[in-house]
Amino acid sequence: MPTVEAAYLQKAISYEAYIALIDQLVINGETTGPDQSEAFVHYTALNQQRMHRWEKTIQLVPSVESALRGIMAPQTWLVLTEAWCGDAAHSIPVLHALAALNPLITLRFIFRDENLELMDRYLTNGVSRSIPKLIALDTATHEELFTWGPRPAPLQATFMKMREEGMAYAAIKEELQRWYNKDKSVTIQQEMAALAAAANTDMGMTA
Repeated sequence: MPTVEAAYLQKAISYEAYIALIDQLVINGETTGPDQSEAFVHYTALNQQRMHRWEKTIQLVPSVESALRGIMAPQTWLVLTEAWCGDAAHSIPVLHALAALNPLITLRFIFRDENLELMDRYLTNGVSRSIPKLIALDTATHEELFTWGPRPAPLQATFMKMREEGMAYAAIKEELQRWYNKDKSVTIQQEMAALAAAANTDMGMTA
C-alpha cells in the first residue's frame, strides 16, 4: 500500500490551528500560498465566513454518526488545502465534525503549495492539483486507507460537465455554491462514513 512520510504528518496542523491561522490571515489581509492577489485574499475572507457558518449549522446524519463511532482502529485524515479554496471552506468544517465523533480519528491539515511533491501523487484525473484532497492513513503504519476529494462525487461529476460545456467560471462557482447550500453537507457525510467504515473493516481483517 502507498504510504505518506512522517515528515508530512509532523508539519500538519490541527483544525483549531487551521481556523486560527485563517482568522489571522483575514486580519492581515493575506492568504496562504504564493498568490497574494486581491482576489485570493477576498476568497479567504469569504471562506472564513463560510466555515464559521457551517460550524453553527451542520446537522449530522444519525447513520453517519453511528458508522464513525463504530471505527475501532486509529485513522489519520490528512487534508491538502489552501485558505482561498472555496470547496475546502464547505467541506473542512464537516470533516472536523465527523472526526470529532471518534477519538481514534485524527484530522490534520497541510498546505498544497508547500507540499507539491505529495500533492502530485493525488492529482484529480491524473492532471489537476485539485483541493481539498483528503488522504486517510492507518495511524500506526501511515499506509493509505482511502482518499476523498476535491468534491462530493455527484458535485464533481456536475463540475466536470460544466467545464466540458464551456460554462463561465463565475457561473460554475455560483452553481457549486447552490449545490452545497441545498445538500446541507449530507453527501460529504455519507461518502466519508462509507469510506471510513470500509477501511475500518479492512484494517480489522488484516490485524
